[in-house]
Amino acid sequence: MLQSILSWLAAELEEVVIDHKLYGSRSEFDSTIDRVLEEFSVELICLAGFMRILSSAFLRKWSGKILNVYPSLLPPAKGGNACKSVIQPGHRVTGCTVHFVLEESSAGAVIHQELIPVEVDDTEKTLSERLREAECRAFPIALQLVAKGMVQLGADGKTCCKSEGQQPIHQRTSEASLD
Repeated sequence: MLQSILSWLAAELEEVVIDHKLYGSRSEFDSTIDRVLEEFSVELICLAGFMRILSSAFLRKWSGKILNVYPSLLPPAKGGNACKSVIQPGHRVTGCTVHFVLEESSAGAVIHQELIPVEVDDTEKTLSERLREAECRAFPIALQLVAKGMVQLGADGKTCCKSEGQQPIHQRTSEASLD
């Protein structure tokens, strides 16, 4: 089912490539992205592997509408090589985080996290592959929560739920234990 939806989307979506190397500054690049997003009436921006820092002006304008997936459990594990920082100290669990993008890098308000165990024989490569799989499961869940209006970015920069009694962070474990 998911594959057929993705195939339909790929056939229906227009593609625009904006190469950052063609722009003299970050603000020129961001202005071009902003113009294209406005032209296509984009409501949500989903980042995965984007690896660029967006300007403060861009982030303020699109506040609460930019989602990113990070290969670690935020907020405690941010920056650097996510897999290496988990394997070397011998952590038993890691995961990925889908969050609203804020001006401070990797400090966004958490929408959804998925936990995965760190296996004894894991390498950076094997853990990275499993994290990518977790990201592919977590992002659609987070996107659905935001698109349905169940989760939003509050004025204080924290995750808020619109329906009463619902927790703002939805976690799913994949055979992971926090022990």
